[in-house]
Amino acid sequence: MKAVVIQEHIIQPDITPKDLQEHWMALKQLPGVDEVEIVAPGNYPSVEELGRLTGDAEALFGVWIGPDLLNREFLDQHPHLRYVATLGHGWETFDTDLTRSRGVTVTNTIYGAQTIAEYAFALLMEVCHHISVQDRRIRDIDWTRPENGPEFCKAIIPQVELYQKTIGIAGLGEIGYALARMAKGFGMHVIGFSAHRKTGEKYAFIEQVDTLEELLQKSDIVSLHLPHTPATEHILNARTIAMMRDGAILINTARGALIDEQALADAMVAHKLRAAALDVLTEEPPRHGTPLLTAPNVTITGHIAWLTRESRLRAIDMAVDNFACYLRGQPKSVIG
Repeated sequence: MKAVVIQEHIIQPDITPKDLQEHWMALKQLPGVDEVEIVAPGNYPSVEELGRLTGDAEALFGVWIGPDLLNREFLDQHPHLRYVATLGHGWETFDTDLTRSRGVTVTNTIYGAQTIAEYAFALLMEVCHHISVQDRRIRDIDWTRPENGPEFCKAIIPQVELYQKTIGIAGLGEIGYALARMAKGFGMHVIGFSAHRKTGEKYAFIEQVDTLEELLQKSDIVSLHLPHTPATEHILNARTIAMMRDGAILINTARGALIDEQALADAMVAHKLRAAALDVLTEEPPRHGTPLLTAPNVTITGHIAWLTRESRLRAIDMAVDNFACYLRGQPKSVIG
């Protein structure tokens, strides 16, 4: 069996291509794998380039799953393809009936639950305590001047204590659950909403509600951990934002398209919400602009919640393990 790996380009300072390749080489140790080809394009390739790179591979790793790739035309061009794996948690809607009829197993990789949840909580802590602003102020003041002394022990932006606040987590998958545990540790009341109610003792500390609307109405903080599907696109819009508590805080480390960005910008201008902290945008990068870049009390980072050394190497290790399970006839993390 031939496996082709589309190795992601390096976008962080603490990892090298060699680090990634060494972990991918574990594929060679799997029974039945005769050849492993690792390609490292400078940027993510087009569908046409992916077609050329895939060649006669039976297993393809490291691609973004969506209808542009997993369609009849692509599968017709690659009749030997039997396994496709994304290194991401999420994926776009694709024709699962088609992939199953062609005998193609498609998997994802839940590698970054802890990392992404930590980042979501870091965004929350930043908008509650504004540590970067306070740090910059301390550095900018001339402390040699005696008259500036009273400025030292002063907060210029109100802080928010999280203890006993209610956090509403939309999406209780692995990331949402990890965030719920962190919030519980801070003494917060945790409520959650998922398309399918979670069962089991580990969820006992979460008050699960039946609708997103109920979650929005009850929460001081709302954190989004939903996939982007036709049903969830702009799930936060003018109507649903109006349901949120005045002065609530919004966190999004999931997908930008969950939010109607104009509606959120309008809400921020109107001071409906206290703050919004986003690691994702609808268009990344925002080549055509977004009103959120100029809206007040909005913190934006560049889709980097997942980007730790630990998480990148873990993603590869998990993808290899998922494939090993597939080869043993016990596939897991199957999405289509």
